[in-house]
Amino acid sequence: MPYPAQVQAIELTEKARELIESEGLDRLTLASLAAAFGIAAPSLYHHFKNKTALLVAVNERTGALLVEHVQASIAQTDDPRERISVMLHAYRVFALANPSTYGLAFTNTIPGLQLDPTFAEALALPLQATVAELVGTEVALPALRGGWALVHGFVMLELSGQFRRGGDLDAAFAHAVETYIRGLA
Repeated sequence: MPYPAQVQAIELTEKARELIESEGLDRLTLASLAAAFGIAAPSLYHHFKNKTALLVAVNERTGALLVEHVQASIAQTDDPRERISVMLHAYRVFALANPSTYGLAFTNTIPGLQLDPTFAEALALPLQATVAELVGTEVALPALRGGWALVHGFVMLELSGQFRRGGDLDAAFAHAVETYIRGLA
């Protein structure tokens, strides 16, 4: 069995994310995580004081990965309209690829498990700056909130199977984003 020091917190966090995505949050236990590394469950207390602390780390990692994913998309274009579109699409792609951990991080109302506000700010500021290029700084914040409401609301409806009338959801999302961007001008 590996010693606890040989397993890093980031490895444990990544494996916990994988287990949540593959088996569900309810099935994640410290024992199942430890078993995935061939270590004893008490060894995890070297890195996390309890399951809540592990879930906080999962949320922080999910937030960081989403920020990285969205920020990587920004470099693709100099046109603010295209940048907004690319960022909103990148957000949706990430959420759909990580539905359980995205839901844990962004729909959690349990104090202490909610995503740290610094991640929300890191997501929001580049989009807000880009929106400000189109509408000015004085209304950029409300316009930004409209964009976040659009993408998060769409993703949550999509993940929960609430779009039941058929159709191409990729095309529907693209149309909604295009309409949002046109409304900014």
